[in-house]
Amino acid sequence: MGGFFAAALAFPTALFSFALVVVVGYWLLMLFGGLVPGALHGGHGAGHHLGAGHAGHVGQVGHVGHGVGGHGVGGSVAHGAPGGGIAHGAHGANGGDGGAHGERGAVHHAGVLDALGLGGVPATVAVSLLVALAWFVSLAGTVLTSGAPARSGVFAVALVASWAGTRVLVRPLRRLFPEDRPITRGDFVGRVCVIRTGRVTADFGQAEVTAEDGSTATVQVRVLDVEPGLTAGRTALIFDYDADGEHFLVAPFDPSPPGI
Repeated sequence: MGGFFAAALAFPTALFSFALVVVVGYWLLMLFGGLVPGALHGGHGAGHHLGAGHAGHVGQVGHVGHGVGGHGVGGSVAHGAPGGGIAHGAHGANGGDGGAHGERGAVHHAGVLDALGLGGVPATVAVSLLVALAWFVSLAGTVLTSGAPARSGVFAVALVASWAGTRVLVRPLRRLFPEDRPITRGDFVGRVCVIRTGRVTADFGQAEVTAEDGSTATVQVRVLDVEPGLTAGRTALIFDYDADGEHFLVAPFDPSPPGI
């Protein structure tokens, strides 16, 4: 046992030993604390996509209430804020700014992993495999070699072997982590919404629409012609999106079958 610890704490294994302790601690937290793979600086859509949380901040789409700042599709929010777009769920702590920083970090990590051929899985999975393989290779090399020049070679071999081994292992793992397709404005075109304002005109109106994942969003809606029947609680069909005005175009729609 003493020889094992001596090798584990010798160069170059010691460099990976401390990293391995962090990796093991993370997976124990995930196992007993309910974390999700990739939740900490994930490179593969950790907790889904982060987006704008406060009114007026522009962000990409995500899922309601997931991650810091909830999430939204572009534009402004729900409760009477000018401009268009979609706001999902409640505002989280530090809203859009926190979401923007988290998203940039996730994109950066994903870009590095993709460049190394390790994309398609959460960053924590890829990094854990890298650290574990590097530790095992360096431990074996440390036991079999002595002297600084040889140990330096072991360090280089451990890095290359861990990268190559991780590339092989992540290929079958990618099937376990299908990539989430972000919600876009176009996904709401063709859906039925419920008017939430007293009226809808060519320059005013809001409605609530249900996304494919079951979450609801409050969107800015407009009509091409005056529709007196579009009042609060009535249903309408979203038939187009005006990118310049950042709002959806709607028309009256009765989802009830004919004769009812």
